[in-house]
Amino acid sequence: MAARKVSASVPPPTRIRTETHLGLVRRARRMNRTLTVAFPEVYCELDFSTPLELSVATILSAQCTDVRVNQVTPALFARYRSALDYAQADRTELEEMIRSTGFYRNKANSIIGLGQALVERFDGEVPGRLADLVTLPGFGRKTANVVLGNAFGVPGITVDTHFGRLVRRWRWTDETDPVKVEHAVGALFERKEWTDLSHRVIFHGRRVCHARKPACGVCILCKDCPSSGTGPMDKLEAAALVKGPETDHLLALAGIGD
Repeated sequence: MAARKVSASVPPPTRIRTETHLGLVRRARRMNRTLTVAFPEVYCELDFSTPLELSVATILSAQCTDVRVNQVTPALFARYRSALDYAQADRTELEEMIRSTGFYRNKANSIIGLGQALVERFDGEVPGRLADLVTLPGFGRKTANVVLGNAFGVPGITVDTHFGRLVRRWRWTDETDPVKVEHAVGALFERKEWTDLSHRVIFHGRRVCHARKPACGVCILCKDCPSSGTGPMDKLEAAALVKGPETDHLLALAGIGD
């Protein structure tokens, strides 16, 4: 039987193993600039038109894909148009509408509680301050930063599964606690970059840098990535792993055309 390839056998470049904090800042910012080339247009992949809709969609996205959430929310948003609507929602009806997103009972509790809290404490409107948002049912810092960054234009770092996984893979931080990751990565960048940085990292995690088998051979971050070689380095093998609407663009950057 052939020996299984062990990704840990690929050592990081010496310059990264001995990196100073200044070197880390420069490398992280260089990687962000490279990601801007890979993903010149980034955006929240949850469909919404108001802060309330984004709040509900983000609650639904826990342990669920954005694609699935976007299939559920058109009917949901047509049925419930205000915080009061959610506060007075029939639980059975709401649960049935969101059932396919998983954990629907807990999510229904959070959404109804959110509506009630907004009506009781914020005149039915989603507040635009982190300190207020994290007091709402269904909200943690991740959800709060999603809403602040995408509905209010307030910079925030969204530490979801992809973001945490990639920044550790890139050795921007060794932290595992999401709040500590948020602060550690935020310190490497100008505040105005935080929201789009979050989108770029998440896009890259979904399209290229997969958890089990990243497409290293076509990743334009390879020269700055201490984990380069974790996935296949053969370009054609790696190219087959790339996903998403930017695939042609990403492969062109890697020198692979039609």
